[in-house]
Amino acid sequence: MNRKQKYAGWGIALGAALGAAAGAMAGNMGVWLAIGVAIGLVIGLSARSKKTGCPHCEQLHRTHDLSNGTNSQVG
Repeated sequence: MNRKQKYAGWGIALGAALGAAAGAMAGNMGVWLAIGVAIGLVIGLSARSKKTGCPHCEQLHRTHDLSNGTNSQVG
């Protein structure tokens, strides 16, 4: 499982929990549960890991991408 899917799953779970709590307080469980899941999914998909600015690591990744042929840039 890649990192993006993991964050999306956590976002959905957290959104469902918060939506259920808001739905219980407001008295309209279905609407708030759906809103919570949608907001959690958006937050989970937008979560990104921060890239380090280490030139050595960047060179290693660039070399690895070139050797696998996954780099779409030429040069």
